[in-house]
Amino acid sequence: MQTIIEKLNENLKVVYRQSLDADKKLDELQRQGHGKFKALFTEDAGFTFEAKRFKPYVLDVAADVEALSKAEHIDEQKLAFVVKKLQHLLQLLATFK
Repeated sequence: MQTIIEKLNENLKVVYRQSLDADKKLDELQRQGHGKFKALFTEDAGFTFEAKRFKPYVLDVAADVEALSKAEHIDEQKLAFVVKKLQHLLQLLATFK
């Protein structure tokens, strides 16, 4: 269980650093009059909110990982859900680069 949480946290660190860079680019694009969108992800990505920047999504996944780490046993369904959200972030960040 601890290994899974450690791997998730490692991925979160990478995603967090990438999200800061991506958010700066999004800020610049918006200043130039681009980036007229409501949210980065659609509802089917698993997030329960909408945001125009990556950081709120990263913090959401971090909260999920924190909750998993405090659980006595890992709920495989919750784990799969967290991994899905993390994958969506990684894919969009890779596309954004």
